[in-house]
Amino acid sequence: MSNSGGGAHATAETVRAAPQILLKAFPLKNPEEIAHIKEDVKNHTIVILKITPLAQKSVEGLKSTIEELTDFTIAFGGDIARLGEERIVITPPGVKIWRGEKSTSES
Repeated sequence: MSNSGGGAHATAETVRAAPQILLKAFPLKNPEEIAHIKEDVKNHTIVILKITPLAQKSVEGLKSTIEELTDFTIAFGGDIARLGEERIVITPPGVKIWRGEKSTSES
C-alpha cells in the first residue's frame, strides 16, 4: 500500500549494474598459469600471487612471467605492484593500488 518501494528498486538496479569485483589469492607455481591470471583480471578479479614457488624453480621464469603480466596489466588498464617480498597484486581497470607518497593525488 506504500509507494516508498520505488526508490529501493532504483538502488537495487544500480547495484546490480556495477560489475562485481572478486579477490583471488593463490601461489604462482609455473608460467603456464599466465593465461588463467589474465582471464581472471579481465573478469574483474583482483589477483594476489605468491611468487615464491616459481622463484624457487626458476628466477628467470619468474622475471619473464612478471614482465608479461606487467605488460598485459598496463595495456588492459589495470594496476600491478609488489606486496612485500613474496607477493604481487594485479587489479582490473577501475581499481588502483595506493603507493603512499608515490601515488598521484589527482582529483
